[in-house]
Amino acid sequence: MSDPEFYRRDRPDDASLPEDRPRGGGPEDPSRRRRSPWVWVIVIVIILLAVAIVVPLI
Repeated sequence: MSDPEFYRRDRPDDASLPEDRPRGGGPEDPSRRRRSPWVWVIVIVIILLAVAIVVPLI
């Protein structure tokens, strides 16, 4: 008995299941993908604080 025959024995004729997370979808809105300016401000402040803490230790 080959593998396909073995696994086909217990399956119904229409064994395919609908996708729970369909692929594709529509085009994305590029404005939603950009980070807000506040995120960049916070990132820069964290970097500056990290540099201000590390530099005096050197």
